[in-house]
Amino acid sequence: MKKTWITATICALAISTVLAGCTTNNSSTGGNATATATPGNNAQSTASASKAVTIKVFADQDTSNNQDLANSWFSLQLEQKFNIKFNWTTVPFDGAPEKRQISLASGDYPDMFLLVPYIDHFTQSDLLRYGQQGVFLPLNDLIDKYAPNIKKTLDSYPDYKAMNTAPDGKIYGLGQFAACYHCSFPNKMWVNSTWMKKLNITTPKTTDDFKKMLEAFKTKDPNGNGKADEIPLSGSIETYGVHVVPFLMNAFIYDDDHTYLNLNNGKVDLAATKPEWKEGLKYIKSLYDGGLIDPGAFTQNAEAFKKIGENKDAQILGAGAGMHPAIFVDIADGNRFSKDYDSIPPITGPNNVAYSTFSYAGNAGTSFVLTNKASKEAQIAAIKAMDYMYTLDGQLAAQGGVEGVDWRKPQAGEKALDESMQPIWFTTPEKAGEKKRNNNWISVGQYLSDNNLRGSQVQSTDIYSDKGYERRLFQATKNNYDTKQPKQVLPYWALWIDPSSADQASMLQTNITNYVNQNALQFITGNKNLDKDWDAYVKGFDGLDLKGYLTIMQKSYDSSTFNKK
Repeated sequence: MKKTWITATICALAISTVLAGCTTNNSSTGGNATATATPGNNAQSTASASKAVTIKVFADQDTSNNQDLANSWFSLQLEQKFNIKFNWTTVPFDGAPEKRQISLASGDYPDMFLLVPYIDHFTQSDLLRYGQQGVFLPLNDLIDKYAPNIKKTLDSYPDYKAMNTAPDGKIYGLGQFAACYHCSFPNKMWVNSTWMKKLNITTPKTTDDFKKMLEAFKTKDPNGNGKADEIPLSGSIETYGVHVVPFLMNAFIYDDDHTYLNLNNGKVDLAATKPEWKEGLKYIKSLYDGGLIDPGAFTQNAEAFKKIGENKDAQILGAGAGMHPAIFVDIADGNRFSKDYDSIPPITGPNNVAYSTFSYAGNAGTSFVLTNKASKEAQIAAIKAMDYMYTLDGQLAAQGGVEGVDWRKPQAGEKALDESMQPIWFTTPEKAGEKKRNNNWISVGQYLSDNNLRGSQVQSTDIYSDKGYERRLFQATKNNYDTKQPKQVLPYWALWIDPSSADQASMLQTNITNYVNQNALQFITGNKNLDKDWDAYVKGFDGLDLKGYLTIMQKSYDSSTFNKK
């Protein structure tokens, strides 16, 4: 938090704002169901006839979907199972980060924070600052003594452990583990397979094959309307795999589409200054010069991209970059074009390079912390309740809700998303006009949404139907992208930056990535000449303190748990 948050004036205003924007409820009356959650095999119950332990909780609440944590069925199950009395302070998503900051700045903060990471979260700098001040409690001893399932998860998933372990070895909070297999490989290429069949084109394996396919899309009228209106390749400017450059650049050198940093034998380096990057730009420029890449791909948003994919008069899109095709075509049952697009594997460049971009798909930041306001009894009860959410049964209750109401067991013939697994559960959708059930915690409780949970969920086997869409993405990822990332990928998502260097690192990263992106576009479109202007481009990184940035990132990697195996 900025220093201005802790001035006396702001603190005075803070208290009134909190009171105006938060809801406090210290009673749980149950949700819309009376079933009881099935305890996990390792979950430790502390329920007894003794007086319940009161825990004051600050939580983000999805009021737009009528969520009511104080009266949720799952909240009641935790209270009964672990002899807890939650005293809730809930805030709507809108304005949640500000209210959380005010709570800390005023000194009137709770025993426990439960945040929704895509709405608000504690950064690594927050954790180090408040941890060193003694406001946030280290959880290591509590986990070792009372949370075997949390400990098992940390030990089983190196990325998750690194994200939650500070350089001093302390765990000041826990982030949600919401694994999304297909999201881990965001830079997919979806090609119009119907056009490929019509033009008798096989799946492109090399950069030359890919270029020839795009040329055929442009010149051979695959939509059959007699017009040269086809757009061979397009994308957009957001961050969910829609950039056209990474898939193409990965045939020359690894492009992570985020930091442009690579890891070679434990050393952090920048890909965008290497000769291979220059060769990749030459290839992409050749596509652009041939009219094979939509110029709008470098400037348009996803809405404009989808207008191309869903063109009213005729199908005009040959290939689209994206994490999934719903970005650029409708996928609801009855759609026109969704089934025409299938993913292809990475293409191979002249030096036999063919990478896929990997990005850890867990939620950013920390969402659960305990503060120094929590009594010892509250700390133990809270960590035991959290530990339950690191079991399959706990997640079925936290995310699924009530068995027989919100989800059911599989029926004969139904298959799991991951067909190597036994199906375990099927989400029962709410009926039209049905009152919101308020049984589960939804996005507040995704603490072990791993592949065991997601992969065991029943999915339709019709991958081109709306209900089979995630299977389509799962299969595309497994068949075409997984295992094709480099052996070493810089885990930027899990690196801790020293607070004294955090602002500098953020500024340097922004300046360097902007410089890379701007110059890549200029080289591709011809505003700069790759032969004449390349050396000046490389020299320009000196003025951006690339050396200092690499030093900070190397230090962060060296101090991470990845480098301590």
